[in-house]
Amino acid sequence: MLNTLKLAEHGPVIPVIVIQNLADAVPMAQALVDGGVKVLEITLRTPVALQCMEAIARAVPEAIVGAGTVRSVADAQAAKNAGCQFAVSPGYTSEIGLACREMGLPLLPGTATGSEVMQANADGYFFLKFFPATAAGGIPMLKALAGPFTDVMFCPTGGITLETAPQFLALPNVKVCGGSWLTPADAVASQDWARITRLARGASALRSN
Repeated sequence: MLNTLKLAEHGPVIPVIVIQNLADAVPMAQALVDGGVKVLEITLRTPVALQCMEAIARAVPEAIVGAGTVRSVADAQAAKNAGCQFAVSPGYTSEIGLACREMGLPLLPGTATGSEVMQANADGYFFLKFFPATAAGGIPMLKALAGPFTDVMFCPTGGITLETAPQFLALPNVKVCGGSWLTPADAVASQDWARITRLARGASALRSN
């Protein structure tokens, strides 16, 4: 089973992707992979999301496909059935955490407070999503969490841009960050896959200190 912390070894940014049209899924994923971004979080926010995950997992073998916005055990099971290699939740419940472990689906659980971090730790999760990153306190909050949680690593997601990503990645408790800027809606709408590849290359070039 994939260790979610190993996702960070594939690059400093995990794109957070919302796909409206199934036809866009494979070319978008290929464009990201061509730019050096292999770990793809496809959010469960559209009716075609699961079909998109399945299509990408089948047609773009270099991609490491994950499901985002996993809010229930049913979501996690559907993601696993679609061929996802990991799941990402916006918050955390023990029900989801334990179910993902039972079904062999690595989980990156969402947390925003010390209590949520402690609950995830109690269930064996120490690599956590910090969401919504900027709204929940951003860099000052991550610095504050580093004090009591010396053994926890974070993937901040939400409101991060190409400009602010290096500041997050410079924190010792941040291994990788999530970003929606790699797949802008206008680029997808115009099927400008070359632009998405350029954005992916820019994200791949970011490195933490």
